[in-house]
Amino acid sequence: MDNITVLITGAGAPGAPGIIKSLRMVTERDIRIIGVDMASESSGFAMVDKWYIGEKAESKNFIPRILEICRKEDVDVVIPLVTNELMKFARSVSEFERIGTKVVISSPERLRIANNKYLLMQICKENDIPTPRFCKVQSWSDFEEAVYEQGYPELPVCFKPPVSRGLRGFRILKGDVDRLDLLMNYKPTDVFTTLEDVSKVLKDATPFPELLVMEYLPGKEYSVDVLTNKGEALIVIPRLREKLKMGISFVGTTENNEAIIEYSKQVVNLLGLDGNIGLQFKLDGNGIPKIIESNPRVQGTIVLCTAAGVNMVYDAVKLALNEEIEECQEDVKWGVKMIRYWAEVYVKNGEFFTL
Repeated sequence: MDNITVLITGAGAPGAPGIIKSLRMVTERDIRIIGVDMASESSGFAMVDKWYIGEKAESKNFIPRILEICRKEDVDVVIPLVTNELMKFARSVSEFERIGTKVVISSPERLRIANNKYLLMQICKENDIPTPRFCKVQSWSDFEEAVYEQGYPELPVCFKPPVSRGLRGFRILKGDVDRLDLLMNYKPTDVFTTLEDVSKVLKDATPFPELLVMEYLPGKEYSVDVLTNKGEALIVIPRLREKLKMGISFVGTTENNEAIIEYSKQVVNLLGLDGNIGLQFKLDGNGIPKIIESNPRVQGTIVLCTAAGVNMVYDAVKLALNEEIEECQEDVKWGVKMIRYWAEVYVKNGEFFTL
C-alpha cells in the first residue's frame, strides 16, 4: 500500500491533537502529516511532520495558499477542521483534483443546509426527524414574541444564530436567574441570562441579527460521529457528552443509542453528506432525542471513536482515495469513556517540542 501525505487545517484547534493521533495510529502505511494554521504558534505544529502558516478563511488568498502547499508537499488528501473554511473548499474541489489532491468535503449545496441550523431543522421537521420547537426571527418584537410563545419566564428558552461556531451567540434565557449567584459562583462563560439583560443589547441592535429561538431541552446531550459516503451512513457512533468546558467535551462515553443512530442515518441520507460528519442531539423531558445542529466536518472529539476501535479519520481518508474500508459498525466498542486533560507544547527559536 502506497504511503500518503495528509494536510489538516486548523492545526491549533482544540481537537487537532486527537485527529493527528488517529492518523499516527495507522500501521498499514506511513502517513506524512502537514499542519496549517493562521497562527504562528499553534499547538498542533509540535505533532506534525511539517507545518505552514496559512491565510484566514475570509482571505482571497486562502485557497491559493493551500493549493501552493499541496503542490509543494505532494498532498494526497486535505482534511478541513475549521467550519468557516468548508464552503471555500467545497467550491474549489476541482482545483485540488487537478493537482491530484482529494478533499474530505461535501458539496456546496449540501453544506449550505448542514451549516445552517434553521434550514437543517426545517428539513428534518418536514421529514419527521424530531426537532425542538423553533422559529427564526429578524426583529426585537418578533424575538420577544417568540420567547414568550416558548413559555418564558416559566420555562427556559434558547436562542442562537442559525450560522455560528461553537457557543458563539448561544444563550439560555431563564426567568429565575440569580444575577448575584451568576456573578460570584460562575465563570463569565456561563450561558444563562434573562430577557431583560439581552434586551439591553438586542432591542436597539441595528441591524437586528437573524436568530433562532428554540425550545429548551433539559435532557442528556449527545455528539454523533458519522462516516458517510454520498449520503450512506457506513458507521455511526453516538457519544454522551458528560462534561463540557467552553462547549468542548472533556468527558464522554460511546453509547449504543439505537434511536440516535437511526435518526443520524436519516439525516446524512436526507442531506447527501460525505466524509466525516458530526451531529448533535439532546433529549427532551420525555427522553426523545431531538437534533439541534450538524457539523459537516471531522469533529474534534472523534479521537474517542478511535479509542473505541474505529479510526473514522483514516476511514474518511481511504474513502477520499477510493479505497475500501475494512472497519464497520460491529467493530465499535460501546461504553468507552474519554477523560480529557490539559497538555502543553513548547517552542524555542521556531522549533516546537514536547516533554
